Amino acid sequence: MRCESQDKGLGDGMATTEALPAAELLARIGRMVAGSLSLWGMSPAARATMINHSENVTYRIDDPETGGRSILRVHRVGYHSKDAIRSELQWMDALRREAGVETPETVPARDGSIIQTLRSPELDHPRHAVMFTFLEGKEPAEDELLGPFERLGEVSARMHRHAKSWRLPPGFTRHVWDFETAFGPKPTWGRWQDSFGVDKSTLELLGRMEKVIGRRLERYGKPRERFGLCHADIRLANLLIEGDRTKVIDFDDCGMSWYLYDLGTALSFIEHRPDVPDLVQSWLKGYSKVTRLSREEEAEIPTFIMFRRLLLVAWIGSHAETDLAKSLGAPYTEGSCRLAEQYLSKFA
Repeated sequence: MRCESQDKGLGDGMATTEALPAAELLARIGRMVAGSLSLWGMSPAARATMINHSENVTYRIDDPETGGRSILRVHRVGYHSKDAIRSELQWMDALRREAGVETPETVPARDGSIIQTLRSPELDHPRHAVMFTFLEGKEPAEDELLGPFERLGEVSARMHRHAKSWRLPPGFTRHVWDFETAFGPKPTWGRWQDSFGVDKSTLELLGRMEKVIGRRLERYGKPRERFGLCHADIRLANLLIEGDRTKVIDFDDCGMSWYLYDLGTALSFIEHRPDVPDLVQSWLKGYSKVTRLSREEEAEIPTFIMFRRLLLVAWIGSHAETDLAKSLGAPYTEGSCRLAEQYLSKFA
């Protein structure tokens, strides 16, 4: 596996139109999408409805002439190269064929390609785009998570088992999610120190926690049985539950990390809940149906939860224009401090 490089013409997002207010930028992207649906053979009556704006912009596509529904993901400028997107799609396809994990299928464009590059005179940079099949199901309800977490643990274990034996295709390239890429000199999601609500006392407290996390992860190590290809964002918003079926979507952050990082991501934005220990046990129960973790691995679960939490503080600061970041803001940093105190009381 190799690190990513940006495609020519897909810049770093700092040109004129990329500095527009989010609403105007999204309006321009929306017009570009509306004018591009014919690339996938959609009828003139097809409509795109934005359903999410995070790293990327995601649309539900409805074509009343055919009755068809699909999902279009328009990629953020400069985050992933075309090779990296292709690598993501290769693993999703392999999981579906070889591991029994339900993931969306790609919908080829009329020219047969699965990755299109969209352009608009209103935007300084082109954007990669991928069309996916529409999967039925609902995001798990936050007041009924024990069952979904058990199923998630089992699905995660099947994904990890597959990753350990899967031979990466030639040219495979994805992000690496380790301590260096999270908190080193060039962090992938920016510096947590630059996020909302970070003052002197916050710098000291979260800085101490960062050092403890770093020491513990170094001791934990990166042997093949602990570190490899994983989803890296398998939170509630990226799950669809239909009856007893658990479907996994949005592999946009999949990459190389500790397998237990997936458990940390499953608890994204709910790390403060009093039932987190119960959710962890449900996840472990499901995971053990496929493979078991050692006592040493289980003992480090709080470290991966806080690793992810601190990484999300950084993400919120570097994605301040998104609705999710705006809704969390400084209170998320303040809550992280309370969790850091609890963590340091046990692990410092």
